[in-house]
Amino acid sequence: MNYEFERIEKKWQKKWDEEKTFKVTEDSSKPKYYTLEMFPYPSGNLHMGHVRNYSIGDVVARFKKMQGYNVLHPMGWDSFGLPAENAAIKHGENPKDWTLSNIDNMRDQLKSMGISYDWDREVATCKQDYYKWTQWMFLQLYKNNLAYKKKSYVNWCPSCQTVLAIEQVVNGKCERCKAEVGKKDLEQWFFSITKYADRLLEDIDKLKGWPEKVKTMQANWIGKSKGAEVKFEVDGMDKTLTVYTTRPDTIYGVSFMVIAPESPIADELISGSETEKECREFIHRMQFIKDIDRASTEVEKEGVFTGRYVINPLTNKKVPLYLANYVLMDYGTGVVMAVPAHDQRDFDFARKYNLPIDVVISPDGSEISGDSLEAAFEAEGIMINSGEFNGLNNREALPKMIEYMAKKGIGETKVNFRLRDWLISRQRYWGAPIPVIYCEDCGAVPVNESDLPVILPEDVEFTGLGKSPLTTSESFKNAPCPKCGKMGTREMDTMDTFVCSSWYFLRYCDPHNSELPFAKDIADYWMNVDQYIGGVEHAILHLLYARFFTKALHDLGYVSCDEPFENLLTQGMVLKDGAKMSKSIGNVVSPEEIIGKYGADTARLFILFAAPPERDLEWSDTAVEGSYRFLNRVFKFVTDNKDKIDFNSKYDVNSLTSEDKNLRYVLNYSIKKATDDISVRFNFNTAISCVMELVNALYSYNGNNNALISEAAKDVIIMLAPFVPHITEELWEIIGGKGSVHDQSWVSYDESALVKDETEIVVQINGKVKDKMMISTELGDDEIKAAALENEKIKELTDGKQVLKVIVVKGKLVNIVVK
Repeated sequence: MNYEFERIEKKWQKKWDEEKTFKVTEDSSKPKYYTLEMFPYPSGNLHMGHVRNYSIGDVVARFKKMQGYNVLHPMGWDSFGLPAENAAIKHGENPKDWTLSNIDNMRDQLKSMGISYDWDREVATCKQDYYKWTQWMFLQLYKNNLAYKKKSYVNWCPSCQTVLAIEQVVNGKCERCKAEVGKKDLEQWFFSITKYADRLLEDIDKLKGWPEKVKTMQANWIGKSKGAEVKFEVDGMDKTLTVYTTRPDTIYGVSFMVIAPESPIADELISGSETEKECREFIHRMQFIKDIDRASTEVEKEGVFTGRYVINPLTNKKVPLYLANYVLMDYGTGVVMAVPAHDQRDFDFARKYNLPIDVVISPDGSEISGDSLEAAFEAEGIMINSGEFNGLNNREALPKMIEYMAKKGIGETKVNFRLRDWLISRQRYWGAPIPVIYCEDCGAVPVNESDLPVILPEDVEFTGLGKSPLTTSESFKNAPCPKCGKMGTREMDTMDTFVCSSWYFLRYCDPHNSELPFAKDIADYWMNVDQYIGGVEHAILHLLYARFFTKALHDLGYVSCDEPFENLLTQGMVLKDGAKMSKSIGNVVSPEEIIGKYGADTARLFILFAAPPERDLEWSDTAVEGSYRFLNRVFKFVTDNKDKIDFNSKYDVNSLTSEDKNLRYVLNYSIKKATDDISVRFNFNTAISCVMELVNALYSYNGNNNALISEAAKDVIIMLAPFVPHITEELWEIIGGKGSVHDQSWVSYDESALVKDETEIVVQINGKVKDKMMISTELGDDEIKAAALENEKIKELTDGKQVLKVIVVKGKLVNIVVK
């Protein structure tokens, strides 16, 4: 009987689909287990990264089911986004049609892989029954002061013609289209994620099952620091500038101030000044320079004098106020007190523009002239030129100086975060409309929940020429005010697609609920996700946003958990020729091609066997063929021996031959190792390897214990089932197994079988291996020595030689020293 993978895989996929084999409901009699892979954007085709991600998740889901868990394993589509809109512009195709067609194709591809999804729970974020509840989420945040609109400078992608969150700007470029990102002043909607900054940071400690790398990335992005806010009055104006600093110990050394060119107060400060024209040119030029470049220590510092001065609150000296390229609005207040003697960036700026350098900390408390410095002194030291704080260690002076400024009303302790509120407005069409109407009398009014969803119109024009296609729809634009009934206008922005993906795992719990996004009792049964799987590239964006949403929904009483994901696995990339697979460099391997040539089980087996899940995987055509050959060997062994396999046969452990015992040892060792590797470490590659060794042992077995063969063959099929579901289902049927192999309990091992009666040792002469021999594990050292010396080959090799000594390493070797 040949391994006809195409026939076998289609047969079982059809059966699973028709019988809804993987459909699951809440069951309080079983422990639950929620396995989830990050849902994909429906670009049209799966790539090998998808295959790896979903194969990993499927092993976990199938294994946990066999362990007796009630397993939720859903799939859906993160289906809003720019590619669909770009397709509409390029090909004149409706984004909805383009997206749904891609979903249909990718769903078929996933089914061809044999992934155990409960397709009754499928969601697509672009469908009305989903984005209705995304809009509902917006309203809940808005009602609870967690959503607001304000005017601000934003990251603007000129190619995509939309705003980007700071997390979506990578090395100064749009993460989607790679265009250079500039700045634009717009009114935008934000979510108040900063109100959760402390909890998001503190609760990282709860994430015991997350990689340390991801936790560190989140902590750094939140970026908590402790310092002080200090007030500097603007000379000649009824205005105060507030500065955040982590170095209040250096305030006596402030010799100039710098402000971000994009600061909203810059315009007022430069208006009417003698350098206004230069300042405005500088502000315009800075809009097109990447933030990452401006913040780099290697970029030359430059600025323009605003024509204004501020008063140092501790020295009462007037110091000049500059616009500077190295100050950004994204941290603190966008105003920085410059202490060139003790900050290298300020030092470089001061040297360039011939500004004073006042030393206020020295290594030993002695006076140092700023003119003599070759670089900023940034180390710990003794305060000088600092009034009553002279002579103190600068670290000891920090709290005392903050207390002093607080008493004088010019400063206070302040905790600051690098994290900024989440900008969710997008000037695009293919996204969830923001449910707000603008009324001349009532202002911004949220849409009533009963009027959701605010449906995306289809009478729009896709020109690609800047303005959002939503603005071209007359049917969408005008709507009555929910408060007074007067005709108003709808919000024309849509939501960042990350809003949709920040709660999808909750919708899977109760996907057909038409009254709520999910029922609390059902969500509480399934949540939180026990095992989440996806790429490390989502460490800051999606994972942080999902944590924020979960905490907000917890506080509002909608869910009991306050963290969405108990355990996180970030899988490595799939490489070919040492590089990530990419169409641009021509090293892509199509999943469909591999499945067509070798079958889905081979594709799955290779991708799970080639490397541990968290490591990068190097593609190998030879290794794919090796995986295919292994499956053929398994199929051949089971089908050749099917007449020997009897589920009711038993054997007497006391009557086993030496060869029987050896096979039984390999069997139970394989079960133990595979169980540990899958359940504890997710080392699927080593779990598969030990099953391969068991198959080798079965082929090498020359005994006639059919009951033992039956046990081993049955256990091989069960152990391989999570990895290669089609062939194991077929073989289970062939040997007369009842029901589905995937409904069987996971195999257990007999500890006593792992205790060997005999063990193989090496026999050496003068440290060189000459033979191997089996001996009883109960022999003492003297008996082992005697057995080695009586070995026929050893007797021949030592004949006529003097044995000086015999060294025994128990269970490993005997070394006979002769001359």
